[in-house]
Amino acid sequence: MRKFDSSLYFITDSTHYDEKEFLNRVELALSGGVTLMQLREKERTTREYIDLANKVHEISMKYKTPLIIDDRVDVAMAVNAEGVHVGQSDMPVNIARRIMGDKKIIGATTKTVPQAIEAYNNGADYLGVGAIYPTTTKVKTVLTSTDTLREICDVVDIPVNAIGGLNKDNIDILCGIPIAGICVVSAIMKAERPDIAAKELRKRAIELKIIK
Repeated sequence: MRKFDSSLYFITDSTHYDEKEFLNRVELALSGGVTLMQLREKERTTREYIDLANKVHEISMKYKTPLIIDDRVDVAMAVNAEGVHVGQSDMPVNIARRIMGDKKIIGATTKTVPQAIEAYNNGADYLGVGAIYPTTTKVKTVLTSTDTLREICDVVDIPVNAIGGLNKDNIDILCGIPIAGICVVSAIMKAERPDIAAKELRKRAIELKIIK
C-alpha cells in the first residue's frame, strides 16, 4: 500500500470510555474527515489489543482510512493493519520494515534532527515530530521547537507531521512550516462531537494553509 494522506492524523485514547462509546467516537472521527488513524493502547494485554484492533479496523475499512497500530508490530500483523508507528524506545524502523514488508506504512516518532535522519534512512514512511505543546496523554512530555520541526521538514523527503497538544485554536504556530499534516488526540477524542471537531480542525488548518 504505502499511499496515504496524513493531513489529519487522529490518535485514539480509550482511557475514559467503555468499548461501545470508544468505537462510536472512532466512527464519528472518521466520518468527520480523519485521513489516517492510529490505535494507541499502552495498558492492554496482547489479546485485548488484538480484539480491539480488529473492531477498530472493521470501522476504518468502511471509511477507507488506513489504520496504524502504535508500538506493536505483532498486533499490526495479526489484524492486517495498514501500518505501525514506532517510538524511540520501540522496535527500530529497519527491523519493523523487515518484518512487515514493503507494502505496509511505517511511521516513527522523532524529536531531533538526528533522530529524524536515522528514521528516514532506515525506511520510515512518515515522521511524527513533537511535542509542540505540552500534552496530557503522556506522563512525560519532551517539547520540540518549531525551529527543529522546520529543520526536520527540510532534511527528510517524507511526510512530517506535527504532534503534541494541538487544537484548532493553537495550530497557527505551525503556519509557514512545510508539514504534511497535524496529529491530534484530545482535540478530537475528548470533543463532545468528534465528527464536528475533526471537520473544524481540518477547516482551520486549511484556512491557515498548514495543510491542503
